[in-house]
Amino acid sequence: VGPKKEVAECKEKFASSVDPTVSQTFMLDRVFNPEGKSLPPMRGFKYSSWSPLGCDANGRCLLAALTMDNRLTIHANLNRLQWVQLVDLTEIYGERLYEASYKLSKADAPRGELGDFSEFQRRHSMQTPVRMEWSGICTTQQVKHNNECRDVGSVLLAVLFENGNIAVWQFQLPFLGKESITSCNTIESGINSPSVLSWWEYEHNNRKMSGLIVGSAFGPVKILPVNLKAVKGYFTLRQPVVLWQEMDQLPVHSIKCIPLYHPYQKCSCSLVVAARGAYVFWCLLLISKAGLNVHNSHVTGLHSLPIVSMTADKQNGTVYTCSCDGKVRQLIPIFTDVALKFEHQLIKLSEVFGSVRTHGIAVSPCGAYLAVITTEGMTNGLHPVNKNYQVQFVTLKTFEEAAAQLLESSVQNLFRQVDLTDLVRWKILKDKHIPQFLQEALDKKIESCGSTYFWRFKLFLLRILYQSMQKAPSEVMWRPSHEDAKILISDSPGMGSTEDDQEEGTSKQGSKQSLCNTGKGMDIDDTADDSVPQSSDIGGREPMEEKLLEIQAQIEAVEMHLTREHMKRVLGEVYLHTWITENTSIPTRGVCDFLMSDDGYDDRTARVLIGHILKKMNKQTFPEHCSLCKEILPFTDRKQAVCSNGHIWLRCFLTYQSCQSLVYRRCLLHDSIARHPSPEDPEWIKRLLQGPCTFCDSPVF
Repeated sequence: VGPKKEVAECKEKFASSVDPTVSQTFMLDRVFNPEGKSLPPMRGFKYSSWSPLGCDANGRCLLAALTMDNRLTIHANLNRLQWVQLVDLTEIYGERLYEASYKLSKADAPRGELGDFSEFQRRHSMQTPVRMEWSGICTTQQVKHNNECRDVGSVLLAVLFENGNIAVWQFQLPFLGKESITSCNTIESGINSPSVLSWWEYEHNNRKMSGLIVGSAFGPVKILPVNLKAVKGYFTLRQPVVLWQEMDQLPVHSIKCIPLYHPYQKCSCSLVVAARGAYVFWCLLLISKAGLNVHNSHVTGLHSLPIVSMTADKQNGTVYTCSCDGKVRQLIPIFTDVALKFEHQLIKLSEVFGSVRTHGIAVSPCGAYLAVITTEGMTNGLHPVNKNYQVQFVTLKTFEEAAAQLLESSVQNLFRQVDLTDLVRWKILKDKHIPQFLQEALDKKIESCGSTYFWRFKLFLLRILYQSMQKAPSEVMWRPSHEDAKILISDSPGMGSTEDDQEEGTSKQGSKQSLCNTGKGMDIDDTADDSVPQSSDIGGREPMEEKLLEIQAQIEAVEMHLTREHMKRVLGEVYLHTWITENTSIPTRGVCDFLMSDDGYDDRTARVLIGHILKKMNKQTFPEHCSLCKEILPFTDRKQAVCSNGHIWLRCFLTYQSCQSLVYRRCLLHDSIARHPSPEDPEWIKRLLQGPCTFCDSPVF
């Protein structure tokens, strides 16, 4: 708010002021006085907001966090289980205001000095965040110097301040830090005591519109236009639209915007729901030839206490609300000729978890789970002495619904539907077989369209089935053992071991080794309760081993199919981006020979592509060389390269190059190895290295 020395003098002046309206207001306001002396320290977070997928360097989410001392920062999960602060927006915004003399525009009249308490308050309120929300990803085309077009992604972060102003930050993707900030514009909302913020994004006739929905602690709700001049294909409102104007002292607690399709009007529409006290305010926005149609109302009789949290399933428009007494309401929108109505039903958490108090709810991205934060409720009319906060999970879909949604998904990415795959995984682990209807439906999908998504789904099912068939370990695999390793000394007197004991020890070691090798990143501990009872006689053990070998063969066959499909994609990129007899770092000849080595593999597309590439290479081989002994690295295995001197290098699954460095990346489920992009790599190789895992769609770290 000003130079440090001047701010310190002003704080001392206000704290010792003889005017109680100044001194008491200053001492009790934690924004002015974060130290608080005898008051508890300002630790923790007020609010957090997740960006859409695809915003950080790994293609995952960014986290905007607002701390209790009103500092807004952005964090990213760059390495596995390691969060890094990328930028401090509070500091950058404060510097911008300082350079502009704390005026939003040059036409503003000069304000008073910092020693004036009203000016001191104004400078704090104009940069004290209340809420922040991310927009969807905007994609534009940028023309390069050689007239090539490339897609450039950007995302907007709207920050609502205490005085009603909104700062809209535009970030270029992937977001790397301060250098990725494109612009920052401030909008005056004109709302007193703002409490909540949400993006309004609407698509009509392939034209995307956007705006910001702002709610007040006094009751009003309105949409503000956001002018995105730098983003092509985006439009906004001409003027603000008031959704609710009554100052009824019902504070707006939460706002959700859900895109829906209107079955009667045959067009897309936007449903805005807001929690106001114990009621849910809804507003249906519809663009027709007459303009923007607005229908609004309230849903009453849901809760006897104020709503503390609200969430929405954007797949089907279902809204969930909860009050602190452990009651959750499910609201299902049903369209009518004019607008819509809500059917609601009560979910009593006390029937599932006992007497609990609820503090917040959230629905998973595809609507498979409802997460609930709870503490113990009253027992015999008494409150608990200590509060133990727990996150409980309630399933909202059946296994059949989750499987059907995965089969008909338009996303075609297993990682983005991990809540649905978790339901399927749990069912297979429990029943130890893949249901017949799912297997038949998946085979039909593979035969009809042949998309690699369905092959990856099949690989996921086979791996879970393989895991469910294995004998569960007697000890929990992830728990460290503090026991000393026991050494068997066979030559000691009285310590002789029979051949049976040695064979038993060998089989135990072999089973543990196979568990580690075939886990494929899954949690083996989850199957501890569902272990298959092993028959003591050999006759009962053989069928199980045969079935495991059969499943293992199917897994290897699917993995080989996915590898070949990705090899064809890599060869296509090589053909498009290389000149005649050009040496790329990708082992092109080795990949071609590997594809053609199997006589049973007859793919006309692959043969034609390989023929064109070999003609372009003009009898050149360009083999890889071992960096330790300079010997040739033959391409005989898709997972690793071994030179004639026995040096082993792991292969990158994205480009099939050998990773000849000590630092490399792995996918989230530890399926595959990928190398880091190097500065001398061309753009098309860097683009290949940005891809997800070809087996499980997971990002690569």
